[in-house]
Amino acid sequence: MDHSGHGMNMDLPPFTLGRGLQFSADPVFLIGCVLALGLYGYAVLRLRRRGDGWPVNRIIFFTVGVLSIALVMCTRLNDYGMVMFSVHMVQHMVISMLSPILLLLGAPVTLALRALPVAGRNRTGPRELLLMLLHSRYMKIITHPVFTIPLFIASLYALYFTPLFDFLMGSRTGHLAMMVHFLAVGLVFFWPIMGVDPGPHRPGYVMRMLELFAGMPFHAFFGIALMMATSPMVDTYKHPPASLGIDALSDQNWAGGIAWAFSEIPSVLVLIALVFQWYRSEQRTAKRADRAAERDGDQELKAYNAYLASLQARGQ
Repeated sequence: MDHSGHGMNMDLPPFTLGRGLQFSADPVFLIGCVLALGLYGYAVLRLRRRGDGWPVNRIIFFTVGVLSIALVMCTRLNDYGMVMFSVHMVQHMVISMLSPILLLLGAPVTLALRALPVAGRNRTGPRELLLMLLHSRYMKIITHPVFTIPLFIASLYALYFTPLFDFLMGSRTGHLAMMVHFLAVGLVFFWPIMGVDPGPHRPGYVMRMLELFAGMPFHAFFGIALMMATSPMVDTYKHPPASLGIDALSDQNWAGGIAWAFSEIPSVLVLIALVFQWYRSEQRTAKRADRAAERDGDQELKAYNAYLASLQARGQ
């Protein structure tokens, strides 16, 4: 039986972290990662050449985000993920929940809008096209929580608990499309929640937290369902190669534990980012109020004090 679905010999030796991290690149993801880093770096250089800065922490976040994708798609983790449910689940969780958060913290859309040149009058260039996309009805739909939360949940239950997963794992193209889908779903789910880049859906901080917690419990339930199962639930992983020396049910239990644990990690990362953004926003608001008070001689405070005085006079 060809367990890979890619026509490759998948009689892999027993899994170890050292073997899993050996270089074995998927060409599409390798090219995509190199292009992403190259374009981001070029945009940062354009800003700096004209005297504009770009935060170092954003560069670090974006770089680590791209490297996290390369880690699970350009090493032998990708090979082991074809025959081991637990390794596949690591790939899924990283590329759909960790990588998108890191990429979005790098603010690539903001960087593109600042780095791309403005087209001349009555002309449409890349920057103008990007702005049109950001303000399009299509973007409003796919970033709205009514769309993103069900999509986020369906990417688990409608995929793994139906024959669709086995169909996609039956070919290299299907597997590639599935991984691209995981990344895209993670990006559209976390984009409005992170709120770093401009977008059509920009809820307040409390609403962002509610959107985050609306989706995360379903990941935990999914993981628990895998851990509690008494038989293998996904046909692709029912008969692992004998060379691996693993039991399918035990490996599925590990996959469930990984899915459950990863439901907590992004929540913590996003909450830290949201609290920090909230704090920065309050600081900026306070500074604007202070500057306004300096300009008008604190007329707002004087008016408020006069109002209190009038209330006191009426009481007397």
